[in-house]
Amino acid sequence: MVSTSRILRLATAAGVLLAVGACSPQATPTPMPTVGAPCSKESLPTRTAGKLTIATDEPAYQPWFVDDKPDNGEGFESAVAYAVAEKLGYAREDVVWTRVRFDSAVAPGPKEFDFDINQFSITEERKQAVDFSAPYYLVRQTVIALKSSKIAGKTALADLRAAKLGAQVGTTSYQAITDVIKPTVEPQVYNSNDDAKKALQNGQLDGLVVDLPTAFYITGAEIDDAVIVGQLPQVGTPEAFGLLLDKDSPLTGCVSGAVGKLSADGALKQLEQQWLARDAGAPELT
Repeated sequence: MVSTSRILRLATAAGVLLAVGACSPQATPTPMPTVGAPCSKESLPTRTAGKLTIATDEPAYQPWFVDDKPDNGEGFESAVAYAVAEKLGYAREDVVWTRVRFDSAVAPGPKEFDFDINQFSITEERKQAVDFSAPYYLVRQTVIALKSSKIAGKTALADLRAAKLGAQVGTTSYQAITDVIKPTVEPQVYNSNDDAKKALQNGQLDGLVVDLPTAFYITGAEIDDAVIVGQLPQVGTPEAFGLLLDKDSPLTGCVSGAVGKLSADGALKQLEQQWLARDAGAPELT
């Protein structure tokens, strides 16, 4: 989560301790671009010459992707991926999509992609094993509940501390429960957000913590009698999603630069407004 963060996961991110170290994805070392070389299609040492291989999980959920088809360019993260590719000089037909499980992508070891986009929260622990680009999205964790739940309509964190809360394992959504809400009841963890949603629907949870866009989607399109309770306060540095690359990837600087340009020219904000729900109706819990 973080949730909650992919619709149903956040990142990144976040209670998993990762071993330090990673290998290059190629059998033989790929030389770093020469100093001053442009971040262009011709100069980038991608897995396949002239192509950009982008990964995400399966299934890929709305609002990040639409119809579980990353290559259609619809959904926030699909659109961001193609925008980054374009900044690097790759046409739509030059982009190759592959599927990689969330936990495999964040683990140490060689990668079968140039970058992965999958609501990975940027954390210091994860940076021991992988590289991240500059942030493309700042995240807020959100509590949702059934309308019949005892926490529906609550406005204070203190009102949630006696509730049975849950989130996907290894996500910042789960970390938000333990570090921000600090419930007196042991929080429940689930292998996927699908499992967590079922627990919410079955009355096994009082509330589920996910990222805000996911919260809007679940309450608006998936569970008719679910409502947003509220957004949780940020703790320290705001949680952010970044594109994930192999540790010490020669592509990291150029990919990060492309994200930075999209942020500076307002493109990321436009895509966020187009594909992600605004935080209307999601009050802040204090």
